[in-house]
Amino acid sequence: MIIPPTLRRYAKWSILIVGILLAVFALWYITRLSSQLRDSEKEKVRLWANAISQKNQMVRYTDIFFDNIATDEHRKMALYTKVLRQLDSPDLNSDVEFSLAYVNYIMDSARTATIITDRDSIITSCRNIYNDSIDATLIGQKLKGELLDDFSNNEPFHYSVWGMRFTLYYKESKIYTDLRDMLDNLNNSFLSEITNNSIFVPVIIVDSLRKEVIGSGNINAAEFDTPEKLRLKLQDMARANTPVEIRLPNNQLAYVFFESTPLLRTLHWFPLLYLFVSVVLIVLAYLLFRTARTMEQNRIWVGMAKETAHQLGTPISSLQGWVDYLEDKTLTPSYANEIHKDLNRLDTIARRFSKIGSVPELKEANVGEVLRSSLEYMQGRSPRKVLFAINIPDEPMTAPLNSYLFEWVIENICKNAIDAMSGNGTFSVIATQDARHIYIDLSDTGKGIAPNQQKHIFESGFTTKQRGWGLGLSLAKRIIEEYHRGKIYLKYSVVGQGSVFRIVLNK
Repeated sequence: MIIPPTLRRYAKWSILIVGILLAVFALWYITRLSSQLRDSEKEKVRLWANAISQKNQMVRYTDIFFDNIATDEHRKMALYTKVLRQLDSPDLNSDVEFSLAYVNYIMDSARTATIITDRDSIITSCRNIYNDSIDATLIGQKLKGELLDDFSNNEPFHYSVWGMRFTLYYKESKIYTDLRDMLDNLNNSFLSEITNNSIFVPVIIVDSLRKEVIGSGNINAAEFDTPEKLRLKLQDMARANTPVEIRLPNNQLAYVFFESTPLLRTLHWFPLLYLFVSVVLIVLAYLLFRTARTMEQNRIWVGMAKETAHQLGTPISSLQGWVDYLEDKTLTPSYANEIHKDLNRLDTIARRFSKIGSVPELKEANVGEVLRSSLEYMQGRSPRKVLFAINIPDEPMTAPLNSYLFEWVIENICKNAIDAMSGNGTFSVIATQDARHIYIDLSDTGKGIAPNQQKHIFESGFTTKQRGWGLGLSLAKRIIEEYHRGKIYLKYSVVGQGSVFRIVLNK
């Protein structure tokens, strides 16, 4: 079934439009999907930043809480010593037993580790240090060494009771110490959790002056290893996200700068990457389609050419036998000579067609002789008003050549020139050479080629004639450039003045 050209053209455009619509839909869908993923990543970053702020508040409040506990313990110890001092007051009117009971209540409620020593630093009383059995063994010993160091973190209280001087040493209670250790662990993990976050947000934590890096995570340190790099990096990060202000456990003000995750940055460019890949695939598909189409056309033309050569072989052989027979009878020698030329010409044409599609054999040949032979044949069969101006040097111009195919190129250009001159004008051929190349300029005085058509003249099927296949110059270009590794191009053309084609052969 043969599909009409119009239907093929509509089908081609329909497939192209459908392909473009599918690509646009896919691009829209991927853009929408990447936008949703981008929003999801931004929401994760936002929640992470809020978590930093909330945890920062928790750390601050916890720190304040423990400061209050420490203040309360200090206040209780001050109250304890105050009551004891009152026992030594000369104007004491209160009940001594009540005061002592009150002192014991304070110590029991505080659960604070305490040591009381006399003026010689001998331990007279101790509470909540280790346990009751061990604490009892400390009484009567002198406070010194590691135990003294352990109780020297807080300023001791000095007081007198009934004329005897005592010193009260204390440190935080066991509960307070455990809670303080928990707070220290919380504080120590605070910066680590910020910098080594689970969503891989690039983070830089700097001081209040934004000059010293306190911590960083998920980012290459080489990007901010100098003050100038740090300043520029912080500016970039601040443009992307507002920095989070935090208070460190030591009450130091700091700022958390962060930027988008690598996945978020990748999603930003993903639609463009898809568009680029789609364009590349479309171009490759088009090139493959055009190559396949060209190869299919080549196979058709090669098959037609070889079949034509095969069909011409039988009548040429028969005609050659009849001419030989007539020469022995009544055929005039001059006529026989012309018939032989035409028969040789037909044989040459058949050989040309037979070589299409196969690698031609190139032999060293005198380009000037082949050129003269081809032009002489065309000159004898051209209109009388067409003048041939041939300028070929006498010295040899040798190059690797397939004479059958090269003559075909010259004849195609000559026929086009005669058609362009409408059988009246001058066809000029000038051949020159240098150390590496042979140049052949073929010009006519015909109607010329319009500028908008000049780039299409070597395309298969392009023709300005009402009748013609548009294959002559296309075959000429293939023969010269693919088979002979030379060049053929339109050197000059002006409408109403004529055209000049140049052939360049490698010597």
